[in-house]
Amino acid sequence: MNISSIVVQTVPKHLNEVVQSLKDCEACDYHFHDEKGRIIVTIEGEGVAQELEKLRVIEEIPHVVAADMQMAYSEDELDAHMKVI
Repeated sequence: MNISSIVVQTVPKHLNEVVQSLKDCEACDYHFHDEKGRIIVTIEGEGVAQELEKLRVIEEIPHVVAADMQMAYSEDELDAHMKVI
């Protein structure tokens, strides 16, 4: 299982519309936003390919200027590091 945080950017005049679209979207979980149009969501997937599909869904929402992956967690990576420790 992979979990990644995404920063979504829109212009302030479309902020409420984009936030509502993200809340209604089944591709992500909405967390918070600021008045400048930055919105934080997370996506989950069985692998990178599934996460990228969800990122594309977010990018296609009207008035989304950008959606960039900021941090990622992979269960497989953690398991590999735990074996070393």
